[in-house]
Amino acid sequence: MNKIFLIIQREYLSRVKKKSFLIMTLVGPLLMSSVMIIPMWLALRDHEVEQKIQVLDESFLFRDSIPQNKKVKFIYSDDSLNTALSNFGKRDYTAILWIPPTIMSGGTAVKLFYKEQPGVATEEHIKSGIEEMIYNFKLQKNKVDLKIIRNAQTSISLITEKITENGASERTSTGMQMGIGFVFGFLIYMFIFLYGAQVMRGVIEEKTSRIVEVIISSVRPFELMMGKITGVALVGLTQFLLWLVLTFSIYSVAQSVLFSGIKGEMAQKELAREQVFKKGANLEALKLEKPDMHSKGTYELFDSLASIDFYQIIVCFLFYFLAGYLMYAALFAAIGSAIDSETDTQQFMLPITIPLILSIVMAQTIMQEPNSSLAWWFSMIPLTSPIIMMVRLPFGVPWPQLVLSMTLLVLGFIFTTWLASRIYRTGILMYGKKVSYRELWKWLFYKG
Repeated sequence: MNKIFLIIQREYLSRVKKKSFLIMTLVGPLLMSSVMIIPMWLALRDHEVEQKIQVLDESFLFRDSIPQNKKVKFIYSDDSLNTALSNFGKRDYTAILWIPPTIMSGGTAVKLFYKEQPGVATEEHIKSGIEEMIYNFKLQKNKVDLKIIRNAQTSISLITEKITENGASERTSTGMQMGIGFVFGFLIYMFIFLYGAQVMRGVIEEKTSRIVEVIISSVRPFELMMGKITGVALVGLTQFLLWLVLTFSIYSVAQSVLFSGIKGEMAQKELAREQVFKKGANLEALKLEKPDMHSKGTYELFDSLASIDFYQIIVCFLFYFLAGYLMYAALFAAIGSAIDSETDTQQFMLPITIPLILSIVMAQTIMQEPNSSLAWWFSMIPLTSPIIMMVRLPFGVPWPQLVLSMTLLVLGFIFTTWLASRIYRTGILMYGKKVSYRELWKWLFYKG
């Protein structure tokens, strides 16, 4: 065991002292926290450019009727299209909206001429506003009461709540669960490939430089393989824990600085609505100033994050990362010992990488039905369970399934390690021979 500890120490220290490790340890948290913070920060900013649009309504149906907002202003004009276009550069209009006389029949498209590209929200606002007006005109033409139509239109918000075994309800967000599950599943996929490849390259380097011949004289091949795999695993675990701490610190500071006023604003307005309701006011009295939709969306985002059991997810992530990595790293080490150069790895890499790639592909389907039989089987098979189980965890996985998946993964790790050690002990000292799958099969049953 002392020899294995020495190998672990060598592999660990030689990698954590590299500049690339230090750079990635610092850059990783910045990138991950940016992915979470920047979209929310942009959602709170009022970044739409104000549009001043000249309207040429040749149908004479929409004058002063198209809905406006604080960023889109319509100025109606009697100019012809040619006159407006010739004077466009001299005026301060940002765009010209031309409505043809045949708009009601749909024979000609509405045109928007602009100096600078307007935003998608502006284009959608114009399109939906004109469509709504045409819809109302056609209803009025057929003597349909618009009040009846408007009263029949109802919008609802769907709130999902999970009922736990003890009868309590927990508010959930399916979109948030899908996002978190995919992110953690992809991290498992990335780490297994990243650190598994490091193990394989390390074995190839020691074999091609003949250093392994000296090392094997002092330790057994199995001890060398386990020491190398475990050392790299500790490097990955160290980097992940540092990423976790630094990302959480950066995210907490950014949340307190950028979003400190959102929850207070939403809580005050909700309290005001409750007070008006308690006084017996009618529905018109409840029409207080509406909160900004960007702020509301960000508040709901934080509320959804609070409903996720991150403690369970992180603990399970550490287990599935370590167990999944150890299982695949043993196979990567076996490949490295069987070949003489990295260019020969392709024929043996495909069978190992197929389960990982299949897991990422199937994650898209499993997120739609996290409790289906397909999801159950993929989260039990050791080669796919590290990724698929992480995808399912935010949706809630029963403890019996979680324990069974972990048990099967540990058994899978033991089996693949035994399998890889049989190949490793023979291949590590074999040079100059093109190895085939048939040859690897023979190595499994060599004695001595």
